[in-house]
Amino acid sequence: MSTVVKWAGNKTAVMPELIKHLPKGPRLVEPFAGSCAVMMATDYPHYLVADINPDLINLYQVIKNNVEYFIKEGRYLFEARNDSEAYYKTRQEFNLRHGGAIERALYFLYLNRHGYRGLCRYNLSGHFNVPYGNYKNPYFPENEIRAFAEKAQRATFICASYDETLALLQAGDVVYCDPPYDGTFAGYHTAGFTEDDQYHLASILERRSSEGHRVVVSNSDTALTRSLYRTFNYHRITAKRSMGVAAGESKSAQEIIAVSKDPVFFGVDYAAAADFSFFHMAQP
Repeated sequence: MSTVVKWAGNKTAVMPELIKHLPKGPRLVEPFAGSCAVMMATDYPHYLVADINPDLINLYQVIKNNVEYFIKEGRYLFEARNDSEAYYKTRQEFNLRHGGAIERALYFLYLNRHGYRGLCRYNLSGHFNVPYGNYKNPYFPENEIRAFAEKAQRATFICASYDETLALLQAGDVVYCDPPYDGTFAGYHTAGFTEDDQYHLASILERRSSEGHRVVVSNSDTALTRSLYRTFNYHRITAKRSMGVAAGESKSAQEIIAVSKDPVFFGVDYAAAADFSFFHMAQP
């Protein structure tokens, strides 16, 4: 099944390969929500899904809590505003922050499905600035919305940065990160995602891995990302590209799936050492 939103870097097409590397656990933690393709294709008991984009997280929270009303109003919105004039009027209302949470969620989905190539892009003023996509019959994803609302009952959605989210890890959590890729997809939020962010994220993930958390990362296959995740096992895959691809550009790209290694302790049996210490401390 496709996802509720169109999203650059959507993982639906590579899920058969990615899912091989996602270990079991009580909860999957995703600091970069994106399209939630991974949540929809997996079966963890619980999910913590975060993103720094408040419009995306608001959409997911609204669908989780108000699915029937959202579908009713969304279907009407798609039917009533299918032309360029209506699109730019809706975009202006959205950028003026008219309406409450449900209306903003409806507008965000509308803009995502009617805008050019489904891009999500903001200018430095925080205004959504994707032009009209000129689609004849934009798809209203009712089935995807219903499926998402059902799976979302297991999920907690938060608007938070990746470092804030990774500070919330609990014992047994599995971490999956799909950050804006090195050199691409950095305009989904006014703050962007810089090379410094790539380094900072990798350092946090390496530390969390050393603490026993199982970590899986997707990224573009570049010299930078291979260096950042050199202590991980990584697997090269070819991913399709369609969103934002100009005529004549390649419609596929090389990516890596980096998987943290299990911690290895050399020369010390920590369990035996703990038992020995307890035995001697207990002696009179």
